[in-house]
Amino acid sequence: MKCEWVQENILLYVYNELADDARYELEQHIARCADCAAELKASRKFNAVISQFPVEEPPANLLAASRMRLQEGLETAEQGGFWQRLMFDPAAWLRQVRFSPTLAAVIFIIGFAGGIGSAYKIMHGGGGLDLGPGPKPQPTEASISGISSVTQEPGSNQISIKYQTVSTQEAQGSLNDQRIQQLLLFAARNNYNSGVRMDSVDLLTQKPDDTHVREVLMYGLRYDPNPGVRLKALGALGPYVKNDVRVRDAVLESLMNDSNAGLRIQALHLLEPVSADSSVRVVLQKLAQNDQSPYIRSQARRVLTQLPEID
Repeated sequence: MKCEWVQENILLYVYNELADDARYELEQHIARCADCAAELKASRKFNAVISQFPVEEPPANLLAASRMRLQEGLETAEQGGFWQRLMFDPAAWLRQVRFSPTLAAVIFIIGFAGGIGSAYKIMHGGGGLDLGPGPKPQPTEASISGISSVTQEPGSNQISIKYQTVSTQEAQGSLNDQRIQQLLLFAARNNYNSGVRMDSVDLLTQKPDDTHVREVLMYGLRYDPNPGVRLKALGALGPYVKNDVRVRDAVLESLMNDSNAGLRIQALHLLEPVSADSSVRVVLQKLAQNDQSPYIRSQARRVLTQLPEID
């Protein structure tokens, strides 16, 4: 066994991620190699220092953005790659399982849970698990794999949301229900289905005064790949351009960078009441000179001519 391989895998050894046979060979090598033994000692010391620090939770916006990028990547990825690798190169798959005990344990747990779920459905005729009367547990983002539909019962305030954990579940309640709000916020930022995001944002526009809702609407305006979702978010944020600087900045960002011409025009009209603001004025001056859209250039010039001169 070469020192290069040992040093590349020392961290796996420290975190107990090496297979038993590889672990044994590494230990035998370290017993007779002073350099690798020193490397192992330094790695353990580093691990001990790091473990003393608290584990910080990632910011909600970063988590949401990462999940959305992952879902977009999955939507555009070529289908069947995993199954093709499994079908045509089973040896590589078995090697991966062999040298990753954690992966093997996860596969075992998933299979075991799937077997229990299948047996329960067979015995009880299918359907979701009903725990009987009483409050249902609050869903967490970590436990939700996706949201398949968001519907509102016509003529009422009742909303029905179907979401997946291990199996599809459904939650019902009014827009004031905390569980419904939580699911809508999750769907608006993280769901791979643009129609579900559209329905969620449409419902959330009824409560833009809520801080969390407004954050999600600004996130959708900035990052959602669907222009219809961005337009809905922009319309809901319009009344807050004057008094909320964060909303104003989000609208300015859309005016400068959005790929949808109709959305940019709407953003420009929303900013007219605050065109005297210095940041808005600077953006309008740039648009009046250099924007590729003749209509936006002319509208920016029109707004600027109505502003008082700065002494």
